[in-house]
Amino acid sequence: MRRGPTLFRTLVAAAALTVSVGALSPALAQQTKDGLNPTGQNPTAESVNEEFLFKQDPKITGRISIPDHKAANLIQPAGRDYRAFRESWLPWIGALAVLGIIALLGAFYLWRGRIRLEPNADSGKTILRFGGFERFTHWMTSSCFIILSLSGLNYIFGKRLLMPLIGADAFGVISQYAKYSHIYLAWPFMIGVALMLVLWIKDNIPNRIDWQWIKAGGGFLGKGHPHAERFNAGQKMVFWMVVGFGSAMSITGLMMIFPFALTDITGMQVMQVVHSLIGVAFIAGILAHIYIGTLGMEGAYDAMGSGQVDLGWAKDHHDLWVAKEQAKTRNDSRISPHQVPAE
Repeated sequence: MRRGPTLFRTLVAAAALTVSVGALSPALAQQTKDGLNPTGQNPTAESVNEEFLFKQDPKITGRISIPDHKAANLIQPAGRDYRAFRESWLPWIGALAVLGIIALLGAFYLWRGRIRLEPNADSGKTILRFGGFERFTHWMTSSCFIILSLSGLNYIFGKRLLMPLIGADAFGVISQYAKYSHIYLAWPFMIGVALMLVLWIKDNIPNRIDWQWIKAGGGFLGKGHPHAERFNAGQKMVFWMVVGFGSAMSITGLMMIFPFALTDITGMQVMQVVHSLIGVAFIAGILAHIYIGTLGMEGAYDAMGSGQVDLGWAKDHHDLWVAKEQAKTRNDSRISPHQVPAE
């Protein structure tokens, strides 16, 4: 007799529970859809997000057990600024600097043409302009600079221009060797810059004659040749550019060869920015120097080629220097026996 009422009560309780669950389901579903928990609060709004962490600290760090504590830096927001410069601004700056100077030199050549060697009574005679060690220093430094420039430009433009042409595998091999050349040839380049400073600083001190040379356009913009000593004002600018930019490239380059020796990750990024900006300006300046020493002026290459230059050319472009050399001695041993003394 008791089993009947008990079964009836069980069925009634089950039905009531089913009705209550059905009534609550839409509300729970709506809360889940809105991202709310049963208390009506949004847990996402209360969580710590990335932007909040960026505002609290310039970098996000954690805890590690290895000795290299720099590895504990999970995210450094300043790195995003460097990446934007590296991927967006630097290629444009480099392209404008390099292609811009090439376009300007091309336009100047079309307008001015090549500065020809003017025949005169002294043409055919030669005078020693640079000795063997001076030429060795110049070619060692310049050869290293060319390879350093090409490998540096590969760092900026390689994956954009070279990799689509030769493929990722070949580009990876070339870039690896470019990196090796950039590191190892930096040392003879730095030595060369130091030697240039020692060899030529006494002849590259600016003076009043340089200002007169600049006002006269250096013989490029008008007729005639202004007075000049061993190095004219333009060559002195190139000398100080090489010494200044070369020193800055050396310092920043050493900081990158030995990373974190003197600075943190932010300092390393600054060093890379400075190194790259000076590098593209350096390349642009040397391109102008190469133009004048080869295509732009007849007879100029001989100074660093054989070391001997035409006496007439020397008197046109460096008359004060020639006068000093001739005043030293009438029988200068630097002129070969079959040549007429430079007088």
